[in-house]
Amino acid sequence: MNQQRNALLHKISEITPQKFDQICMEVFHYQAEFNPLYAEFISLLGFNHKDITNPSQIPFLPISFFKTKTIKTGEWETEKIFSSSGTSGMQLSQHHVQSTQFYLQNCVKGFEKFYGSPENYAVMALLPAYLEREGSSLIYMVEHFIKLSNYSQSGFFLYDHDKLAERLNEMIELNLPVLLLGVSFALLDFAEAYPMALKNTIIMETGGMKGRRKELLKEEMHATLSKAFELNSIHSEYGMTELMSQGYSKEKGIFYPSDTLRILIRDSTDPLCLLPFGRNGAINLIDLANIDTCAFIATDDLGKVYADGSFEVLGRFDAADIRGCNLLVG
Repeated sequence: MNQQRNALLHKISEITPQKFDQICMEVFHYQAEFNPLYAEFISLLGFNHKDITNPSQIPFLPISFFKTKTIKTGEWETEKIFSSSGTSGMQLSQHHVQSTQFYLQNCVKGFEKFYGSPENYAVMALLPAYLEREGSSLIYMVEHFIKLSNYSQSGFFLYDHDKLAERLNEMIELNLPVLLLGVSFALLDFAEAYPMALKNTIIMETGGMKGRRKELLKEEMHATLSKAFELNSIHSEYGMTELMSQGYSKEKGIFYPSDTLRILIRDSTDPLCLLPFGRNGAINLIDLANIDTCAFIATDDLGKVYADGSFEVLGRFDAADIRGCNLLVG
């Protein structure tokens, strides 16, 4: 099994769009054989994994299982657990990670595809909701980007808007590139306190309002930030606790996935029915970097996907009872 895993890891590290389907099927059959939870899920749906020959036929595990089960392909020791945010008493998602080194390598490759190396930016992070809890995969990724950065101005700023404004002004005077990555409510708070013309700066929002501010349409939030900082566009990051890969949007809320990630859209009322390009439905994710857990996840997000692989996230829905797998629930 370890030999098979290592061979798949090598293929995933060198993945191209042309090889995605082939590697996807290899990962599927590997996980269907060595992941007991996923194997049982497939069986309860009435499938034999050996009969599945195309990615469009693959059953997707409901994301809620990350809240109630330890999801692992094979037997291995957990190096780190990523956990989701939530209010007191909520059951949180937990993603067991076998190799944080692989996670960080994959994060860097995904970022480099769209922006080049993190080392070329002063990476500044305004992520209070994430820093104030344990187990955030986003914090782990951004901390790594900060370590890679060639600029001493990089760092986390929590609520220190004065220091952040000082660093940004310093970078403007030096005419150097900045990546300011922030949770949405914190960026809006900063925009109100320190509107400024940000040259050579990418502002990347993620994570929403976290109950700290009134929810806004993404277009409205981006317009507010663009005006405050005199930027043509606001970027976005798409990721979650249950994933090892990310997607990025440079404008208009259109995300592009990293090479290890693919988005499919299912019918919201029929979890086994996939919809064609351009149709609204629930988001299924294939994350081949989830080699050690489950690469095939049915999320609670709504969206649409286009023929070039780009996608939009349109909101969330309350998942219905999971059909055909009552033995796994709880």
